Amino acid sequence: PQDHWFSLGRLLLPSQNGAVLASWSGSMFEYLMPMLVMPTYKDTLLAQTCSSVVQRQIEYGAAQKVPWGISESGYYRVDPSMNYQYRAFGVPGLGLKRRLGEDLVIAPYASAMALMVAPMQSCRNLELLVADGKSGIYGLYEAIDYTSARLPRGKTEELIKSFMAHHQGMTFLSLNHALLGRPMVERFLSLPSFKASALLLQERIPVTGTELFQEHETRRKPAVQQSEATRTYASAQSSSPEVHLMSNGRYHLMVTHAGGGYSRWRNLALTRWKSDSTRDAWGSFVYARDKDSGKVFSTSHQPVCLVSERGEAIFSQGRAEFREVHDELEVHTEICVSQEDDIEIRRLTLTNRSAHRRTIELTSYAEVVLAPPEADAAHPAFSKLFIQTEYEPNHHAILCHRRARSSEETPPWLLHMVVAGNGVIHDVSCETDRDRFIGRGKTIRQPAALQGSSSPLSGTVGSVLDPIVSLRCVVVLESHESCRVDFLLGVAESRDGIVSLMQKYGHPRMSDRGLELAWTNSHVTLRSLNIPETEAQLFAQLAGDLLYPNPMFRAASSVLLSNKRGQSGLWTHGISGDLPMVLLRLSDYTKSPLLKQILQAQSYWRAKGLIVDLVIISKEDQGYRQPLQDEIQSVVSAGGEGDWMD
Repeated sequence: PQDHWFSLGRLLLPSQNGAVLASWSGSMFEYLMPMLVMPTYKDTLLAQTCSSVVQRQIEYGAAQKVPWGISESGYYRVDPSMNYQYRAFGVPGLGLKRRLGEDLVIAPYASAMALMVAPMQSCRNLELLVADGKSGIYGLYEAIDYTSARLPRGKTEELIKSFMAHHQGMTFLSLNHALLGRPMVERFLSLPSFKASALLLQERIPVTGTELFQEHETRRKPAVQQSEATRTYASAQSSSPEVHLMSNGRYHLMVTHAGGGYSRWRNLALTRWKSDSTRDAWGSFVYARDKDSGKVFSTSHQPVCLVSERGEAIFSQGRAEFREVHDELEVHTEICVSQEDDIEIRRLTLTNRSAHRRTIELTSYAEVVLAPPEADAAHPAFSKLFIQTEYEPNHHAILCHRRARSSEETPPWLLHMVVAGNGVIHDVSCETDRDRFIGRGKTIRQPAALQGSSSPLSGTVGSVLDPIVSLRCVVVLESHESCRVDFLLGVAESRDGIVSLMQKYGHPRMSDRGLELAWTNSHVTLRSLNIPETEAQLFAQLAGDLLYPNPMFRAASSVLLSNKRGQSGLWTHGISGDLPMVLLRLSDYTKSPLLKQILQAQSYWRAKGLIVDLVIISKEDQGYRQPLQDEIQSVVSAGGEGDWMD
């Protein structure tokens, strides 16, 4: 009944223009959406509320130095299917919901809805958004996320490039309201049943009363656990290599803080790698040579091992970065795995800080395997005999494949190519013969291809005895000029697939997309595994001790010498012995948090392509009741790892 309606208690919020009604999230949608189809009467509580709310939104945007308009919308977080997530955002002080100040997401449709209340200010805000590139083929995009906790390192905003039908519809209705004399409202008012209840919208402004909600929440910095965790190494000198794992589920990449590592696809090794913690000189590398001075260095510490003036390695989720500075030439290398295709991207950004022009020669190097790592380690010379290489000059690409042993076998193809970013590359040449590249009696630290007078690589392709992939190009940098060059290594199941990959990534924008999606997908993986970023970095550090055995984690020599059994002694326990092993000893069930953590670590390693055996030894006294054994079984089964047992 209407008399009950006017007797309801209403929660009011303080405002410079008088009291306003409270909402749950303080979003523009909650306040202005009814105006699209219902009339608003002058000098009523609803009219004053809408006007005050828009003014508060404008003030809040100005205080944050961003465009205004906050409502429920998509934001910069995606699910495992790469769909943007959606929830309500609001202005602190307008909503009952707490922690509104921790997010800052601007939705253009919220400004469009404000055309019904403040048309001039809304038009200026929409023009600002369009001028700032926030529109696409179907109009203004869904939202702009300014929340630092969700953004990649170094970025201040991310555009949510999607269009939501109901938000576009509300934008059209708002324009309809402002330009055509609110026809939808008149249409609703023409209904007798609606007109009979229109009095409910004419609630008067209270003259006196107590504001029940006076606490004003300001925007504060995000919680610590939201920040991005990184590992930074200023020196490549360490007792054992620190590693970083990257993967898209099929293509797996491991990079050490000195620049070594491996590239693998499913169960195949693409590049040659050995667990050598002393040298760590195995993996994919890029050399840089100043053609004027003849100085040679690598874009990471390995393989040249020349000490940089200001060098560092940075590991963050989905990306590894290296910075090298030599003779006023800065080289910033970004490495990631594409989430859409089985290809790794190495982007080099070169900056000339000197006062004169520099001519820099870039040369890549990687040894080709295209076979299971165990088979290559057992017979490397034999394994090398079956690799066939060819060169595609139009795309600056080398194609490799392993000759099939039978008509039923379909070996994969490998692609290595170089793509110019924002500059021009000159004199591209190739080499696939390791003997010609390194030279007699030399090593990859000082290969023959980098010695003496500069010249193009030999261009040797075909059936070489010791296959590699190496591309050389030349870039010219004016004083204080920068340029980008992308070196790509990818794999496909057939030649047609590799040609498609070559054509697709011939444009540098695909590398831009790959670098962006790698960060996003890595965070999606962590959320699906329920692993915080700081924990993920800890698990990555532990992975280094699995890939490069650390004496600190091994038993004493006397214990090892007392062992009389071989690998077959593990088989009765369901352990093959072919994989790295992590051993966890538990003496009581109070240690179950440690068990949960190590199970999460195993899930993380599997997601990054590192398969390990987790061995749990229960040191519980044997008896009829075994609470520790029951706890272990319960924790393992609850986390979904029960399928991995035995």
